[in-house]
Amino acid sequence: MTRMMGAAMLVLSLASSAWAVIETYEFSTLELERRYRQLSQEIRCPKCQNQNIADSNAPIARDLRVVLHEQLEAGRSDEEILAYMVDRYGEFVRYRPVVDRQTFLLWWSPVVLLVLGVMVLVWQLRRRKSDAGTELDPDEQQQLDALLRRSR
Repeated sequence: MTRMMGAAMLVLSLASSAWAVIETYEFSTLELERRYRQLSQEIRCPKCQNQNIADSNAPIARDLRVVLHEQLEAGRSDEEILAYMVDRYGEFVRYRPVVDRQTFLLWWSPVVLLVLGVMVLVWQLRRRKSDAGTELDPDEQQQLDALLRRSR
């Protein structure tokens, strides 16, 4: 019985690996293969949104990998391929969008927020330092002492 269970498990594990899709592309040069790997890491899957097309198993990611391979073999430059992907799917497909009028806030808001944070911190520290030097006049000190005695 144990042997039959073991054999069944072996057959099932072999069958599941046969169903897995392994994509292989033939490149004319090693340089094209290197560019393919680099570009497939830079292009975001439109469906998954948090994965690049190299890591995604979504059907659209597979299609984009095929298009990427075809365009590389056709002699397109990296810029031309990225422009094609952006024209077709929008700036979202780039993990590192270009700095322009539409993405200005995306790129510069961290810097602006950091500068504002430093300015607020400096202002608070200066205010605290100037408040530490103020002393109570004798009437205020007597009122404070009386309040503290009552609270005991």
